[in-house]
Amino acid sequence: MGRVVLDSKALTKVQSAVLIAIVVIAAVGGGVGYVLWRASLPPPEDIRIGVCGDLDMGAGKSTFRGVTLAAEQLNAEGGILGRNITVVAEDDDSESPPYDVAIASNALTKLVTVDKVDFIIATGGLSSTIGFSEQEICADHNKIMFTTVVAIDEWTQRVLDDYDRYKYTFRVVPTNASTTSSGMLGGIITLGEYTGFTKVAFLFQDFTTAKTAAANLNKTLPENGFQIVYSSLISREVTDFTSYFAAAEASGAEIIVPFIAGGVGSAFVKEWHNRQSPTVVWGVLTAAGDIDFWNLTEGKCDTVSFGGSPVVAGYPLTNKTVPTRDAYIQRWGEVPSLTGVGAYDALRFILPDAIRRAGTIETEAVVKALEKTNVETSSARHFVFTSSHDVMVGLGTVNSPAADYMVVLEFQWQNGAQVPVSPEAVMLETGATYKYPLWEGPWSK
Repeated sequence: MGRVVLDSKALTKVQSAVLIAIVVIAAVGGGVGYVLWRASLPPPEDIRIGVCGDLDMGAGKSTFRGVTLAAEQLNAEGGILGRNITVVAEDDDSESPPYDVAIASNALTKLVTVDKVDFIIATGGLSSTIGFSEQEICADHNKIMFTTVVAIDEWTQRVLDDYDRYKYTFRVVPTNASTTSSGMLGGIITLGEYTGFTKVAFLFQDFTTAKTAAANLNKTLPENGFQIVYSSLISREVTDFTSYFAAAEASGAEIIVPFIAGGVGSAFVKEWHNRQSPTVVWGVLTAAGDIDFWNLTEGKCDTVSFGGSPVVAGYPLTNKTVPTRDAYIQRWGEVPSLTGVGAYDALRFILPDAIRRAGTIETEAVVKALEKTNVETSSARHFVFTSSHDVMVGLGTVNSPAADYMVVLEFQWQNGAQVPVSPEAVMLETGATYKYPLWEGPWSK
């Protein structure tokens, strides 16, 4: 897919007003003067939103669709500050091997220099090299960018290290690698409380975010009474997990903790189910968050637990969660992915809120407004940016649920539905329970 331009024809309240001529009658020096004033000023220019991603692939396509839906809804409401939204997209091939940084950089540069976009919503690609390259381009051109894929800590750490240069980049999803590993730690501790299991096996793909999470968990899990009995870094090209499961089971593992991105998650789950592995699965399986994963695995994902999105699962975490889900399904005929939700929230709620408070789309003013963001989105009761322009994460208490920021949720596939099982407070709120596989395992003792 090449360049895409969506130039909405929806009229704002300003554009739909009839151009009028007003005759003002005034008495001047005992006589009558006539002053003709024509309200024929041109309509305000559209706010141009650039989408940069691999438009033929999962994250890029979902990001584009989320932005497009948000733009259509905003335009139907009169736009932002009376200005329509135009979406311009450039395909950067960032999810397609060999992950060419030159192609990705050229796509983003074209959005800025040729398409003249005002703001950018980008995936940042699956490669950290592409993510950093796109960040540099935005820094060079003082252009605000929201990312929907990049998870490496260093991406937002740069904002703290060199604020004046990198203050233009903001992360909306996912949480960074350190926060993800902290969320995984909390989730595994919760699972241990449910099950009494303490023996853990890591099956992590070999990429930066996963390796950061593994390093953190290798330190923190033993401190919390868990024993890591097996750990393996797996090439992202691996599709046969037989030997890895055999080794994990031989180690005596009770809990398999995966960190696996992409469609190979289906093969991973099928292997676990077909061999009736005497383990429970709890971790990061990006493919499992897809609502079609149940059908893709022929139901073999039942009782698999994974980090997920309330929008995808249909869990009404906020007042906007289910309406977002319903609108996306109506517009595109499918449930959005996490990246689609992040892109939608960025344009539908986060950016408009900042622009309205700033009263302008001038870059420096919007940066300052974004730094003071506190708005309800589809995924957070209070979406707030940290000082590094990262996602503020935290769960409120039972007595003060309104304190919720972005929440790291773990869902479990149960009978074709995604059911929240962590944090425990959320599980209890829904009346759900954690469930074991139907075959024999340590839970049978």
